[in-house]
Amino acid sequence: MKKKIVLLFMASTVLLACTSATNAHEFKVDKTQTETEGHNSIENLYDIKINSLSGEAIQLSQFKGKKILFVNVASKCGYTPQYADLQKLHDQHQDKLVIIGVPCNQFGGQEPGSANEIESFCQKNYGVDFLMTEKIDVKGDHQHPLYAWLTSGEKNGLKSSKVKWNFQKYLVDEEGKLRAVFMSNVKPLSKAIVDQL
Repeated sequence: MKKKIVLLFMASTVLLACTSATNAHEFKVDKTQTETEGHNSIENLYDIKINSLSGEAIQLSQFKGKKILFVNVASKCGYTPQYADLQKLHDQHQDKLVIIGVPCNQFGGQEPGSANEIESFCQKNYGVDFLMTEKIDVKGDHQHPLYAWLTSGEKNGLKSSKVKWNFQKYLVDEEGKLRAVFMSNVKPLSKAIVDQL
């Protein structure tokens, strides 16, 4: 009788241990899946919210199927004349490429103007009609989520980088994946960029 009780006790203990282990494993898997799903949503470029220069929400997902060239721009920079070539690039390849200018005042204070002043300057001097966003920070404590994604290899899945000056360029492919980073001195109509289109 004692043997039966001992065996019954041992069997129930083993069963309880197995059940606990199974539950712990399931919880761990569920937690990992939840974390992964959350992580993937952060890494999706198309989920990032940003406004246009005029304050309207830009849905980046509308550009699926086209490449996007993000360029942090400024009106009083030595590279400002690149606006002309960016406009030409836009005119020549708008069927497969979206150019998005991103005003930023973090490099030499070279984009001090208001949204209206920036828009007026770009249209008057360079005939810019490609998409322009609101003025944002592309680095530092107040870095916009768009540039947190563009500059973080963990988020974009390709490489980490730093925005070093105005008119640095980030090329994203038709599926919202980062493909290339071009420094400020790489001209918009250069072979390095055009060959990627």
